[in-house]
Amino acid sequence: MHTVAAVLSRKNVSPVSVNPGTTVLQALQIMSDKNIGSVIVMEGSVFKGIITERDYSRKVILKGKSSTDTRVEEIMSTDLPAAKPNDTIDHCMAEMTRLNIRYMPVFENDQLTGIISMSDVVKETILSQKETIHQLQTYISS
Repeated sequence: MHTVAAVLSRKNVSPVSVNPGTTVLQALQIMSDKNIGSVIVMEGSVFKGIITERDYSRKVILKGKSSTDTRVEEIMSTDLPAAKPNDTIDHCMAEMTRLNIRYMPVFENDQLTGIISMSDVVKETILSQKETIHQLQTYISS
């Protein structure tokens, strides 16, 4: 079984974070610069939430708010389920699908260790399927 820890180690990227007082425009600029769809909201070493492109479109644009005046703490998602490093990718996919979310923070001993996205889950699933196909082809040809 493929685990969250394996995905995070392959990604080898620390989550990008902002503080709760950051403007939405600043957070969007960071996402654009880093070519990512979300940033973690941290207050010191404490996880507060996550802001995504979806949060922006639904909670700023559609509500007629200003990106320059709105702070990420006003629109961030805070009720996301957390993953653990030893959780399986199948578990994450089931939870993300059930809740219709695209990102899950990963915690180990109450410390944020990463973020897993639906894209990560799909890539890992494809990798797993390729490995299975390769093993079957090897078995058939031997």
